[in-house]
Amino acid sequence: MQHFPVFLDLQARPVLVLGAGEVAERKADLLRQAGAEIRFAVSFDAALLEGCALAIGADAPESELQALATACRARGIPVNVVDRPALCTALMPAIIDRAPVTIAVSSGGAAPVLARMIRQKIEALLPPGLGRVAALAERFKSAVRARLPDLAARRRFLDATLGGLPADLAIAGREAEADSAFATALDAAETRPRGMVHLVGAGPGAADLLTLRALRLLGEADVIVHDRLGTEAVLEMARRDAERIFVGKARANHCMKQEDINALLIRLAHEGRRVVRLKGGDPLVFGRGGEEAEALAAAGIPCEVVPGVTAALACAAGAGIPLTHRDAARAVTFVTGHRRDGGVDVRGLVQPGQTLAIYMGISTLAPLRDGLVAEGMAPTMPAAVIERGGTPQQRVLRGTLDSIARDAPGWVTGGPALLLVGEAVGRGAQGWLQAA
Repeated sequence: MQHFPVFLDLQARPVLVLGAGEVAERKADLLRQAGAEIRFAVSFDAALLEGCALAIGADAPESELQALATACRARGIPVNVVDRPALCTALMPAIIDRAPVTIAVSSGGAAPVLARMIRQKIEALLPPGLGRVAALAERFKSAVRARLPDLAARRRFLDATLGGLPADLAIAGREAEADSAFATALDAAETRPRGMVHLVGAGPGAADLLTLRALRLLGEADVIVHDRLGTEAVLEMARRDAERIFVGKARANHCMKQEDINALLIRLAHEGRRVVRLKGGDPLVFGRGGEEAEALAAAGIPCEVVPGVTAALACAAGAGIPLTHRDAARAVTFVTGHRRDGGVDVRGLVQPGQTLAIYMGISTLAPLRDGLVAEGMAPTMPAAVIERGGTPQQRVLRGTLDSIARDAPGWVTGGPALLLVGEAVGRGAQGWLQAA
Protein backbone atom coordinates (compact mmCIF):
# COMPACT_ATOMS: atom_id res chain seq x y z
CA MET A 1 0.00 0.00 0.00
CA GLN A 2 1.66 3.19 -1.20
CA HIS A 3 -0.54 5.59 0.77
CA PHE A 4 -2.72 5.10 3.83
CA PRO A 5 -6.31 6.24 3.16
CA VAL A 6 -7.89 8.44 5.82
CA PHE A 7 -10.92 10.73 6.04
CA LEU A 8 -10.52 14.22 7.52
CA ASP A 9 -13.14 16.06 9.57
CA LEU A 10 -13.03 19.54 8.06
CA GLN A 11 -16.22 20.92 9.57
CA ALA A 12 -15.63 24.62 10.36
CA ARG A 13 -11.85 24.16 10.00
CA PRO A 14 -9.65 26.43 7.86
CA VAL A 15 -8.15 25.07 4.65
CA LEU A 16 -5.65 27.12 2.65
CA VAL A 17 -6.09 27.10 -1.13
CA LEU A 18 -3.08 28.68 -2.81
CA GLY A 19 -3.63 29.86 -6.38
CA ALA A 20 -6.27 31.40 -8.60
CA GLY A 21 -8.09 29.73 -11.43
CA GLU A 22 -10.56 27.04 -12.37
CA VAL A 23 -8.70 24.17 -10.69
CA ALA A 24 -8.35 26.06 -7.41
CA GLU A 25 -12.05 26.94 -7.48
CA ARG A 26 -13.03 23.29 -8.09
CA LYS A 27 -10.94 22.10 -5.16
CA ALA A 28 -12.41 24.81 -2.94
CA ASP A 29 -15.99 23.86 -3.89
CA LEU A 30 -15.33 20.22 -3.01
CA LEU A 31 -13.82 21.19 0.34
CA ARG A 32 -16.76 23.46 1.14
CA GLN A 33 -19.08 20.46 0.69
CA ALA A 34 -17.14 18.86 3.55
CA GLY A 35 -17.73 21.93 5.73
CA ALA A 36 -14.29 23.52 5.38
CA GLU A 37 -13.69 27.26 5.72
CA ILE A 38 -11.67 28.20 2.64
CA ARG A 39 -8.73 30.59 3.01
CA PHE A 40 -7.76 31.77 -0.52
CA ALA A 41 -4.35 33.23 -1.38
CA VAL A 42 -2.59 33.99 -4.65
CA SER A 43 0.88 34.11 -3.10
CA PHE A 44 2.28 32.12 -0.22
CA ASP A 45 2.89 33.45 3.28
CA ALA A 46 3.67 31.00 6.07
CA ALA A 47 1.34 32.93 8.38
CA LEU A 48 -1.59 31.74 6.24
CA LEU A 49 -1.08 28.22 7.57
CA GLU A 50 -1.93 29.17 11.14
CA GLY A 51 -4.71 26.83 12.33
CA CYS A 52 -5.12 25.11 8.95
CA ALA A 53 -6.16 21.47 8.80
CA LEU A 54 -5.13 21.09 5.15
CA ALA A 55 -3.48 23.06 2.36
CA ILE A 56 -4.03 22.88 -1.40
CA GLY A 57 -1.73 24.25 -4.07
CA ALA A 58 -3.11 24.93 -7.57
CA ASP A 59 -2.63 27.50 -10.34
CA ALA A 60 0.33 29.13 -8.56
CA PRO A 61 3.97 29.75 -9.58
CA GLU A 62 6.41 26.91 -8.99
CA SER A 63 8.36 28.78 -6.32
CA GLU A 64 5.15 29.43 -4.37
CA LEU A 65 4.11 25.77 -4.57
CA GLN A 66 7.54 24.63 -3.41
CA ALA A 67 7.42 27.01 -0.47
CA LEU A 68 3.92 25.82 0.47
CA ALA A 69 4.96 22.16 0.41
CA THR A 70 8.11 22.81 2.47
CA ALA A 71 6.27 24.84 5.10
CA CYS A 72 3.46 22.28 5.42
CA ARG A 73 5.89 19.41 5.87
CA ALA A 74 7.71 21.35 8.58
CA ARG A 75 4.44 21.99 10.44
CA GLY A 76 2.90 18.55 9.91
CA ILE A 77 -0.01 19.97 7.90
CA PRO A 78 -1.28 17.71 5.10
CA VAL A 79 -0.65 19.34 1.72
CA ASN A 80 -1.85 18.54 -1.78
CA VAL A 81 -0.28 20.19 -4.80
CA VAL A 82 -2.32 19.48 -7.92
CA ASP A 83 -0.53 17.20 -10.41
CA ARG A 84 2.66 17.26 -8.32
CA PRO A 85 2.72 13.99 -6.30
CA ALA A 86 6.32 14.62 -5.17
CA LEU A 87 5.20 17.74 -3.29
CA CYS A 88 2.18 16.07 -1.68
CA THR A 89 1.70 14.49 1.71
CA ALA A 90 -2.03 14.14 0.99
CA LEU A 91 -3.81 13.13 -2.21
CA MET A 92 -7.22 14.29 -3.42
CA PRO A 93 -9.14 11.16 -4.43
CA ALA A 94 -12.04 10.62 -6.78
CA ILE A 95 -15.08 10.65 -4.47
CA ILE A 96 -18.34 8.71 -4.42
CA ASP A 97 -20.71 10.52 -2.07
CA ARG A 98 -23.59 8.60 -0.53
CA ALA A 99 -23.58 10.52 2.73
CA PRO A 100 -22.90 9.38 5.35
CA VAL A 101 -21.18 6.74 3.20
CA THR A 102 -18.13 8.12 1.40
CA ILE A 103 -15.90 6.13 -0.95
CA ALA A 104 -12.56 7.52 -2.12
CA VAL A 105 -10.50 6.18 -5.03
CA SER A 106 -6.87 7.11 -5.58
CA SER A 107 -4.20 6.05 -8.06
CA GLY A 108 -1.46 7.47 -5.85
CA GLY A 109 -1.17 10.42 -8.19
CA ALA A 110 -0.05 8.17 -11.06
CA ALA A 111 -3.24 8.29 -13.14
CA PRO A 112 -6.07 10.55 -11.89
CA VAL A 113 -8.08 9.74 -15.03
CA LEU A 114 -8.00 6.06 -14.08
CA ALA A 115 -9.25 6.91 -10.57
CA ARG A 116 -12.11 8.85 -12.18
CA MET A 117 -12.97 5.88 -14.42
CA ILE A 118 -13.03 3.56 -11.41
CA ARG A 119 -15.25 6.03 -9.56
CA GLN A 120 -17.72 6.01 -12.44
CA LYS A 121 -17.88 2.21 -12.40
CA ILE A 122 -18.54 2.20 -8.65
CA GLU A 123 -21.13 4.98 -9.01
CA ALA A 124 -23.06 2.79 -11.44
CA LEU A 125 -23.11 -0.11 -8.97
CA LEU A 126 -24.28 1.76 -5.86
CA PRO A 127 -27.89 2.87 -5.44
CA PRO A 128 -28.41 6.58 -4.75
CA GLY A 129 -30.20 5.71 -1.50
CA LEU A 130 -27.30 3.76 -0.01
CA GLY A 131 -26.71 6.45 2.60
CA ARG A 132 -30.16 5.74 4.03
CA VAL A 133 -28.95 2.23 4.94
CA ALA A 134 -26.14 3.74 6.99
CA ALA A 135 -28.62 6.10 8.61
CA LEU A 136 -30.84 3.11 9.46
CA ALA A 137 -27.94 1.36 11.17
CA GLU A 138 -27.12 4.57 13.07
CA ARG A 139 -30.67 4.86 14.41
CA PHE A 140 -30.52 1.33 15.82
CA LYS A 141 -26.88 1.34 16.95
CA SER A 142 -27.62 1.54 20.68
CA ALA A 143 -30.45 -0.99 20.47
CA VAL A 144 -28.27 -3.46 18.58
CA ARG A 145 -25.45 -3.18 21.13
CA ALA A 146 -27.87 -3.65 24.02
CA ARG A 147 -29.61 -6.65 22.45
CA LEU A 148 -26.42 -8.26 21.08
CA PRO A 149 -23.46 -7.61 23.41
CA ASP A 150 -21.54 -10.47 21.80
CA LEU A 151 -19.44 -9.03 18.95
CA ALA A 152 -19.74 -12.08 16.69
CA ALA A 153 -23.53 -12.17 17.14
CA ARG A 154 -23.78 -8.45 16.44
CA ARG A 155 -21.63 -8.66 13.31
CA ARG A 156 -23.59 -11.64 11.98
CA PHE A 157 -26.90 -9.86 12.55
CA LEU A 158 -25.73 -6.71 10.78
CA ASP A 159 -24.30 -8.72 7.87
CA ALA A 160 -27.72 -10.23 7.29
CA THR A 161 -29.85 -7.18 8.02
CA LEU A 162 -27.89 -4.54 6.11
CA GLY A 163 -27.99 -6.81 3.09
CA GLY A 164 -31.62 -7.83 3.48
CA LEU A 165 -35.17 -6.48 3.57
CA PRO A 166 -34.60 -3.56 5.98
CA ALA A 167 -31.83 -2.25 3.72
CA ASP A 168 -33.96 -2.67 0.59
CA LEU A 169 -36.76 -0.68 2.19
CA ALA A 170 -34.37 2.06 3.30
CA ILE A 171 -32.90 2.38 -0.19
CA ALA A 172 -36.41 2.70 -1.58
CA GLY A 173 -37.08 5.61 0.81
CA ARG A 174 -39.64 3.68 2.88
CA GLU A 175 -38.11 4.69 6.19
CA ALA A 176 -40.90 3.67 8.56
CA GLU A 177 -41.16 0.21 7.02
CA ALA A 178 -37.38 -0.16 7.12
CA ASP A 179 -37.35 0.67 10.83
CA SER A 180 -40.14 -1.83 11.49
CA ALA A 181 -38.37 -4.61 9.57
CA PHE A 182 -35.08 -3.88 11.34
CA ALA A 183 -36.75 -3.95 14.77
CA THR A 184 -38.49 -7.24 13.97
CA ALA A 185 -35.21 -8.81 12.85
CA LEU A 186 -33.44 -7.54 15.97
CA ASP A 187 -36.07 -9.08 18.25
CA ALA A 188 -35.53 -12.45 16.56
CA ALA A 189 -31.72 -12.28 16.47
CA GLU A 190 -29.65 -14.97 18.18
CA THR A 191 -27.79 -13.53 21.14
CA ARG A 192 -25.20 -16.30 20.96
CA PRO A 193 -24.33 -17.25 17.39
CA ARG A 194 -24.00 -20.84 16.32
CA GLY A 195 -20.63 -21.80 14.95
CA MET A 196 -20.17 -23.18 11.45
CA VAL A 197 -17.24 -24.26 9.32
CA HIS A 198 -16.98 -23.63 5.59
CA LEU A 199 -14.44 -25.78 3.75
CA VAL A 200 -13.52 -23.37 0.97
CA GLY A 201 -11.43 -24.06 -2.09
CA ALA A 202 -8.98 -21.23 -2.71
CA GLY A 203 -8.19 -22.44 -6.22
CA PRO A 204 -4.60 -22.22 -7.44
CA GLY A 205 -3.87 -18.98 -5.58
CA ALA A 206 -4.93 -16.31 -8.06
CA ALA A 207 -7.49 -14.08 -6.36
CA ASP A 208 -9.57 -13.68 -9.52
CA LEU A 209 -10.09 -17.45 -9.72
CA LEU A 210 -12.01 -17.53 -6.42
CA THR A 211 -15.68 -18.39 -6.74
CA LEU A 212 -18.20 -15.69 -5.82
CA ARG A 213 -19.35 -17.80 -2.87
CA ALA A 214 -15.79 -18.17 -1.61
CA LEU A 215 -15.30 -14.41 -1.88
CA ARG A 216 -18.49 -13.74 0.10
CA LEU A 217 -17.55 -16.18 2.86
CA LEU A 218 -14.07 -14.69 3.19
CA GLY A 219 -15.75 -11.35 3.78
CA GLU A 220 -17.97 -12.80 6.51
CA ALA A 221 -15.55 -15.09 8.35
CA ASP A 222 -14.56 -14.52 11.96
CA VAL A 223 -11.48 -16.71 11.57
CA ILE A 224 -9.63 -18.17 8.58
CA VAL A 225 -7.70 -21.39 8.98
CA HIS A 226 -5.41 -21.63 5.96
CA ASP A 227 -2.67 -23.83 4.59
CA ARG A 228 0.50 -23.00 2.68
CA LEU A 229 -1.31 -23.16 -0.67
CA GLY A 230 -3.48 -20.14 0.15
CA THR A 231 -1.64 -17.12 -1.28
CA GLU A 232 -1.54 -13.67 0.26
CA ALA A 233 -3.57 -12.34 -2.68
CA VAL A 234 -6.44 -14.64 -1.71
CA LEU A 235 -6.12 -13.85 2.00
CA GLU A 236 -6.33 -10.14 1.16
CA MET A 237 -9.91 -10.79 0.03
CA ALA A 238 -10.86 -11.62 3.63
CA ARG A 239 -12.32 -9.29 6.20
CA ARG A 240 -9.52 -7.15 7.60
CA ASP A 241 -10.17 -8.01 11.24
CA ALA A 242 -10.67 -11.74 10.71
CA GLU A 243 -8.23 -13.87 12.72
CA ARG A 244 -5.85 -15.88 10.58
CA ILE A 245 -4.43 -19.22 11.71
CA PHE A 246 -1.76 -20.93 9.61
CA VAL A 247 -1.84 -24.73 9.65
CA GLY A 248 0.26 -25.35 6.53
CA LYS A 249 1.39 -28.82 5.62
CA ALA A 250 4.07 -30.07 3.27
CA ARG A 251 5.06 -33.69 2.85
CA ALA A 252 6.89 -34.83 5.99
CA ASN A 253 6.82 -31.28 7.37
CA HIS A 254 3.54 -30.58 9.13
CA CYS A 255 2.99 -27.30 10.95
CA MET A 256 0.01 -29.02 12.58
CA LYS A 257 -1.12 -32.64 12.40
CA GLN A 258 -4.43 -33.35 10.69
CA GLU A 259 -6.00 -34.53 13.95
CA ASP A 260 -5.03 -31.23 15.58
CA ILE A 261 -6.52 -29.25 12.68
CA ASN A 262 -9.77 -31.18 13.07
CA ALA A 263 -9.80 -30.40 16.80
CA LEU A 264 -9.06 -26.72 16.11
CA LEU A 265 -12.01 -26.40 13.70
CA ILE A 266 -14.32 -28.04 16.20
CA ARG A 267 -13.17 -25.79 19.04
CA LEU A 268 -13.57 -22.60 16.99
CA ALA A 269 -17.08 -23.62 15.92
CA HIS A 270 -18.04 -24.46 19.52
CA GLU A 271 -17.01 -20.89 20.39
CA GLY A 272 -19.75 -19.70 18.04
CA ARG A 273 -17.37 -18.47 15.37
CA ARG A 274 -17.86 -18.49 11.63
CA VAL A 275 -14.85 -20.39 10.31
CA VAL A 276 -13.47 -20.56 6.80
CA ARG A 277 -11.09 -23.46 6.33
CA LEU A 278 -9.26 -22.19 3.26
CA LYS A 279 -7.63 -24.93 1.22
CA GLY A 280 -5.60 -24.71 -1.97
CA GLY A 281 -7.39 -25.97 -5.05
CA ASP A 282 -10.57 -27.89 -4.21
CA PRO A 283 -11.22 -29.13 -0.66
CA LEU A 284 -12.25 -32.61 -1.79
CA VAL A 285 -9.47 -33.25 -4.32
CA PHE A 286 -6.43 -34.43 -2.32
CA GLY A 287 -7.13 -31.67 0.18
CA ARG A 288 -8.21 -33.83 3.15
CA GLY A 289 -11.51 -32.01 3.12
CA GLY A 290 -13.33 -35.32 3.44
CA GLU A 291 -11.49 -36.11 6.69
CA GLU A 292 -12.28 -32.68 8.12
CA ALA A 293 -15.94 -32.91 7.09
CA GLU A 294 -16.23 -36.31 8.77
CA ALA A 295 -14.70 -34.98 11.99
CA LEU A 296 -17.04 -31.98 12.01
CA ALA A 297 -20.08 -34.16 11.38
CA ALA A 298 -19.10 -36.48 14.24
CA ALA A 299 -18.88 -33.43 16.53
CA GLY A 300 -22.27 -32.12 15.41
CA ILE A 301 -20.78 -29.03 13.71
CA PRO A 302 -22.60 -27.76 10.62
CA CYS A 303 -20.29 -27.72 7.61
CA GLU A 304 -20.48 -26.45 4.04
CA VAL A 305 -18.08 -27.38 1.25
CA VAL A 306 -17.38 -24.67 -1.34
CA PRO A 307 -15.58 -26.06 -4.39
CA GLY A 308 -12.53 -24.41 -5.89
CA VAL A 309 -10.55 -24.65 -9.11
CA THR A 310 -8.44 -27.74 -8.56
CA ALA A 311 -4.76 -27.83 -9.55
CA ALA A 312 -5.22 -30.04 -12.61
CA LEU A 313 -7.67 -27.60 -14.18
CA ALA A 314 -5.67 -24.49 -13.30
CA CYS A 315 -2.33 -25.94 -14.38
CA ALA A 316 -3.65 -27.33 -17.64
CA ALA A 317 -5.40 -24.08 -18.54
CA GLY A 318 -2.41 -21.93 -17.63
CA ALA A 319 -0.01 -24.12 -19.60
CA GLY A 320 -2.37 -24.51 -22.55
CA ILE A 321 -2.52 -28.30 -22.20
CA PRO A 322 -5.80 -30.09 -22.97
CA LEU A 323 -6.69 -32.66 -20.35
CA THR A 324 -8.96 -34.36 -22.86
CA HIS A 325 -8.83 -34.33 -26.64
CA ARG A 326 -10.93 -36.32 -29.12
CA ASP A 327 -7.82 -37.52 -30.94
CA ALA A 328 -5.61 -38.12 -27.92
CA ALA A 329 -7.42 -38.47 -24.58
CA ARG A 330 -10.97 -39.56 -23.82
CA ALA A 331 -10.44 -39.61 -20.05
CA VAL A 332 -8.47 -37.88 -17.34
CA THR A 333 -7.48 -39.47 -14.04
CA PHE A 334 -6.56 -37.55 -10.90
CA VAL A 335 -4.09 -39.50 -8.79
CA THR A 336 -1.83 -38.79 -5.83
CA GLY A 337 1.90 -39.29 -6.30
CA HIS A 338 2.30 -41.33 -3.14
CA ARG A 339 0.30 -43.36 -0.66
CA ARG A 340 -0.13 -42.42 2.97
CA ASP A 341 2.90 -44.58 3.83
CA GLY A 342 5.03 -42.78 1.23
CA GLY A 343 5.01 -45.63 -1.30
CA VAL A 344 3.92 -45.48 -4.94
CA ASP A 345 1.09 -47.47 -6.52
CA VAL A 346 0.40 -47.06 -10.24
CA ARG A 347 -1.39 -50.32 -10.87
CA GLY A 348 -4.15 -49.96 -13.47
CA LEU A 349 -3.22 -46.37 -14.35
CA VAL A 350 -1.75 -47.05 -17.78
CA GLN A 351 -4.69 -46.97 -20.20
CA PRO A 352 -4.86 -45.85 -23.84
CA GLY A 353 -6.46 -42.47 -24.53
CA GLN A 354 -5.98 -41.12 -21.02
CA THR A 355 -4.28 -38.16 -19.32
CA LEU A 356 -2.82 -38.66 -15.86
CA ALA A 357 -2.88 -35.65 -13.52
CA ILE A 358 -0.52 -36.61 -10.70
CA TYR A 359 -0.63 -34.49 -7.54
CA MET A 360 2.23 -34.33 -5.05
CA GLY A 361 4.46 -36.47 -7.25
CA ILE A 362 7.72 -34.53 -7.43
CA SER A 363 9.39 -36.36 -4.56
CA THR A 364 8.51 -39.75 -6.10
CA LEU A 365 9.17 -39.02 -9.78
CA ALA A 366 11.67 -41.82 -10.30
CA PRO A 367 9.51 -44.61 -8.86
CA LEU A 368 6.47 -43.15 -10.65
CA ARG A 369 8.30 -43.36 -13.97
CA ASP A 370 9.57 -46.85 -13.25
CA GLY A 371 6.12 -48.03 -12.22
CA LEU A 372 4.36 -46.52 -15.23
CA VAL A 373 6.94 -47.97 -17.64
CA ALA A 374 6.59 -51.37 -15.96
CA GLU A 375 2.83 -51.13 -16.52
CA GLY A 376 3.41 -50.58 -20.23
CA MET A 377 3.76 -46.82 -20.71
CA ALA A 378 6.44 -45.66 -23.14
CA PRO A 379 9.21 -43.62 -21.48
CA THR A 380 8.83 -41.17 -24.39
CA MET A 381 5.20 -40.39 -23.43
CA PRO A 382 4.70 -36.56 -23.42
CA ALA A 383 4.77 -35.10 -19.92
CA ALA A 384 4.95 -31.75 -18.20
CA VAL A 385 5.45 -30.36 -14.71
CA ILE A 386 3.61 -27.14 -13.87
CA GLU A 387 4.74 -25.31 -10.75
CA ARG A 388 2.47 -22.72 -9.10
CA GLY A 389 -0.06 -23.27 -11.85
CA GLY A 390 -2.77 -20.67 -12.35
CA THR A 391 -0.78 -17.88 -10.69
CA PRO A 392 1.48 -15.17 -12.14
CA GLN A 393 4.47 -17.21 -10.89
CA GLN A 394 3.55 -20.25 -12.99
CA ARG A 395 6.44 -22.20 -14.57
CA VAL A 396 6.19 -25.09 -17.03
CA LEU A 397 8.74 -27.82 -17.77
CA ARG A 398 7.83 -29.87 -20.85
CA GLY A 399 9.37 -33.12 -22.00
CA THR A 400 8.80 -36.86 -21.84
CA LEU A 401 8.09 -39.11 -18.91
CA ASP A 402 11.77 -40.05 -18.87
CA SER A 403 13.21 -36.53 -19.20
CA ILE A 404 10.79 -35.07 -16.64
CA ALA A 405 11.77 -37.74 -14.08
CA ARG A 406 15.40 -36.82 -14.69
CA ASP A 407 15.18 -33.01 -14.85
CA ALA A 408 12.24 -31.91 -12.70
CA PRO A 409 13.74 -32.53 -9.23
CA GLY A 410 16.45 -29.94 -9.92
CA TRP A 411 14.07 -27.60 -11.74
CA VAL A 412 11.30 -27.10 -9.17
CA THR A 413 11.74 -24.35 -6.57
CA GLY A 414 9.50 -25.67 -3.82
CA GLY A 415 6.13 -24.37 -4.98
CA PRO A 416 3.07 -26.59 -5.48
CA ALA A 417 3.67 -28.66 -8.63
CA LEU A 418 1.55 -30.98 -10.76
CA LEU A 419 2.69 -33.69 -13.19
CA LEU A 420 0.68 -34.27 -16.39
CA VAL A 421 1.35 -37.35 -18.50
CA GLY A 422 -0.34 -38.48 -21.71
CA GLU A 423 -0.61 -38.02 -25.47
CA ALA A 424 -2.75 -34.88 -25.05
CA VAL A 425 0.09 -33.21 -23.13
CA GLY A 426 2.11 -33.09 -26.34
CA ARG A 427 -0.55 -31.26 -28.33
CA GLY A 428 0.31 -27.80 -29.74
CA ALA A 429 -0.73 -25.90 -26.64
CA GLN A 430 1.75 -23.06 -26.86
CA GLY A 431 0.00 -21.77 -29.97
CA TRP A 432 -3.16 -21.16 -27.93
CA LEU A 433 -1.30 -19.00 -25.48
CA GLN A 434 0.36 -16.98 -28.24
CA ALA A 435 -2.99 -16.44 -29.94
CA ALA A 436 -4.51 -15.26 -26.67
